[in-house]
Amino acid sequence: MTANLSYFPVGNGDMTLVQTEGGHKILIDMNIRAAADDPDDDTPDVASMLRGKLTRDGLGRLYVDALLLSHPDEDHCRGLQKHFHLGPPDKWSKSADKILIREMWSSPLVFRRASRHHVLCEDAKAFNAEARRRVRIFRETPWLVGNGDRILILGEDEDGKTDDLQEILIQLDEEFSRVNGKGDGTMNVRLLAPLPTDDDDDENLLSKNNSSTILRFSLAGGGIWDKCRFLTGGDAEVAIWEKLWNRHYWRADWLSYDVLLSPHHCSWHSLSYDSWSEEREAAEICMDARKALSQVRSGATIIASSNAIKDDDNDPPCVRAKEEYEEIVRDVAGAFKCVGEHPSEKSPGVMEFEIGAHGLRQKTALMGGPTILGSGLIGRQPLAHGQGGR
Repeated sequence: MTANLSYFPVGNGDMTLVQTEGGHKILIDMNIRAAADDPDDDTPDVASMLRGKLTRDGLGRLYVDALLLSHPDEDHCRGLQKHFHLGPPDKWSKSADKILIREMWSSPLVFRRASRHHVLCEDAKAFNAEARRRVRIFRETPWLVGNGDRILILGEDEDGKTDDLQEILIQLDEEFSRVNGKGDGTMNVRLLAPLPTDDDDDENLLSKNNSSTILRFSLAGGGIWDKCRFLTGGDAEVAIWEKLWNRHYWRADWLSYDVLLSPHHCSWHSLSYDSWSEEREAAEICMDARKALSQVRSGATIIASSNAIKDDDNDPPCVRAKEEYEEIVRDVAGAFKCVGEHPSEKSPGVMEFEIGAHGLRQKTALMGGPTILGSGLIGRQPLAHGQGGR
């Protein structure tokens, strides 16, 4: 099977499907707006787009092998209850025909911080309840956990609450290569956040955005290991990227990528503590955060999962952040792309990339026609372009 990355046109939100060469399909976030389900509305029907990329199991159920919510903001989990089966897998209904989640990837720290400091939306509450159900099943009958009941815990919870879950727990900074209880030799994933907090940390670090799960995927293509590195970080803001650089500057390769999903829908607040709308050109870049986000490999692509980017005061998406990302990829002959402008602002579609033996290539969406594979080579891995050094 060919490895692919697919970014869905969900406005200022995230919805990414990772397909490994080993055949696993991992969905990161969703933003399925009510208008997208209305056949009389021109909002892209991303639920149908996603379903068209999934397969059915022996019981006729559409499924994803794993689902991660980077953090519980509505624009990252909207549509969960309507489109995905929650609860015991034997309660799946053919008439409802919802998507089965074989394995959940969940960070208890993300939800604990969010519920303590912010009100969770109904879809976020439903995800958290389902995660708790699956953890309970593992604790009670770990030998009976199967498709639709599995969960992978990303990062330790506080006060030792995950100490008895070592078999399904991924520690901070750890790499893993398993999906739905099975090893996948065509991928490797490193957990980079959420980060632990210190007593002197600002309260803002406990926000939902700054508790986002950050993962760096390494994906095989054409049977060759490490042909594409994909860095995704939800809505993590500048303080987190600054901390990540100070934590990893001496091993900056951990942050290197061929594809970056720009944090928080191309927000300026992932690069700066200053307000763009208030200070405009006087707003200053946080250089350590920029270094964390600029560990580009040759031909790297930075993607904004956002509405079309305009030269205005909006943030996100922010035109000044776009300019900074364009500068980051310029020296490595890379590219900056916006999902909300692909193939056109009027009619955005799925932005797709195929990972082959020669690296990353974007599939071209023809206006009014099928999607075909473009001929332009984007990544030329494993050549690396490091901007390490402190």
